[in-house]
Amino acid sequence: MLPLKIFVGVKQRRYAIIREVCETKKLPSVLVTESCSVHTLNSDNNKRRMNDAKILGDVERYYSEKIEFHGATARGVDWNSPDSQRLRFVQLLKLTDHSQPFTINDYGCGYGALADYLKGEGYAFQYCGFDISPRMIAKGVELHAGMQEVAFVSKEQDLSEADYTVASGMFNVKLQASSTEWESYVLRTLEAISRLSKRGFAFNVLTKYSDPEFLRPDLYYADPLFFFDYCKTKFSRFVSLIHDYPLYEFTILVRKQ
Repeated sequence: MLPLKIFVGVKQRRYAIIREVCETKKLPSVLVTESCSVHTLNSDNNKRRMNDAKILGDVERYYSEKIEFHGATARGVDWNSPDSQRLRFVQLLKLTDHSQPFTINDYGCGYGALADYLKGEGYAFQYCGFDISPRMIAKGVELHAGMQEVAFVSKEQDLSEADYTVASGMFNVKLQASSTEWESYVLRTLEAISRLSKRGFAFNVLTKYSDPEFLRPDLYYADPLFFFDYCKTKFSRFVSLIHDYPLYEFTILVRKQ
């Protein structure tokens, strides 16, 4: 270890060299500060990516276990019943124009129950489902092998831009993540979903207005007014908040045109 006086001298000399280079090259000294800022930003981005990887790893294991135990059912994607699952589809699909064919991405698709609902209701559509759980994707491919209008991908980068993107239930289970960490992840995911959507997107989240006795620490309960305001200021002037159906959640519709 250098003696204190020598260490201070080395430190001062280092800054003198920096100033000398800046003056010789006629570069502003502020570049030194900007370099530190870039380093901090890169460090923050790396931490965020690592945190997202952990969050997604935990969520993938959670849902893979659900589909393994319950099979291709509402419980297999962590819904209480088929009726509540269909009710969510009704709210999300208020986004779409039923009068003409459309393409749709199902972000966090599970085993593709939305595709079955669209088919059963007579929609004209092309569907692509994405999920981080390989077991969910495998089950979706197996169940929809004969449907030419249905496809599945296991990587987000394999999704193409579609008329609409919907995300049902994927923002509810935060597990060990803090509410702050999870909310940041949700907002970043909404930006990705928006980029994938030409005409609009929709998502649902558990509401903070749920009965206190039913709240669980592993679930995320959102402020519907916050998300309405965020989508209104970030994505589009045409935003709807649906909070009048009999589930402890709300649905946001974002129309871009």
